[in-house]
Amino acid sequence: MKLISKISEIKNKISGKITFKENLSKHSWFNLGGPAEVIYRPENLNELTFFLKEIKGLSKIKVIGAGSNTLIRDGGFDGVIIKLGKSFNHISLLNEETLIAGSSVLDKNFSNFALDNSISGFEFLSCIPGSVGGAIKMNSGCYENDVSKILVSVQTINLEGKVQIYKATDINFFYRGSDLSNDLIFVSATFKGEKTEKKKIENKMTNYLIKKKETQPFNIKTCGSTFKNPKNNKAWKLIKDSGCSGMQVGDACVSEQHCNFFVNKGKASASDLENLILEVREKVLIKQGIKLELELQVVGKKI
Repeated sequence: MKLISKISEIKNKISGKITFKENLSKHSWFNLGGPAEVIYRPENLNELTFFLKEIKGLSKIKVIGAGSNTLIRDGGFDGVIIKLGKSFNHISLLNEETLIAGSSVLDKNFSNFALDNSISGFEFLSCIPGSVGGAIKMNSGCYENDVSKILVSVQTINLEGKVQIYKATDINFFYRGSDLSNDLIFVSATFKGEKTEKKKIENKMTNYLIKKKETQPFNIKTCGSTFKNPKNNKAWKLIKDSGCSGMQVGDACVSEQHCNFFVNKGKASASDLENLILEVREKVLIKQGIKLELELQVVGKKI
């Protein structure tokens, strides 16, 4: 109750929206998840800084972006969910090759903005669900590209309310991650591409999207790749070769089109999906001798 008392105390000092026991299902592409103890939507960076300093040490904190890479458990989240909104949804040109984007900008919108300004290097983001903040966090990528190749710097705030900028050259990026602390909230970032003929950028984006539609489930309740690719292997192939294609728990199933995509057919619970994930991982371990590592984030309490 210390958290609730503190929030009640500071609520009138901030203009951002605070809700209690709000269901998280609308914040996940799976459309699943129980309630959060608190959801806070900061109005701006100064307000977020104030909020974090005030509730320091009182609660677990989790930032949710587009929810495209997150499975929220049925028991919800026992803590504070921070949802960055309009003030963090901005894109601008620093110069003819350099862009600045807020962390809540959708990857697809960012890619389109680069296209409109004839800047190459951002085409792959048109195929990645989610937001800029999540893309930096995961070092998202596809088709031989990833965020580390275009990032210049990232503005962050830690859970104590301290703002800091990290240059990309000082960050150790690796496959689907980096050495940046998990306690950092990404606020905005600077990226650099290359000035290119607009038609060439359009053609590359079109080819990527055609390839995506041919190989991945489309317009259904999924959250992208479930497992990371092990070194020198493809997760989807390991899953398929282990006999898991089409495997189902409740209304959760493994996509037959792309075995590393898990699908909510409509009435699955988060527990169904998590149990399916565990069963597939166990089967791959037994059949292939490889323990798959999750790319999907699983958040919250089990019921």
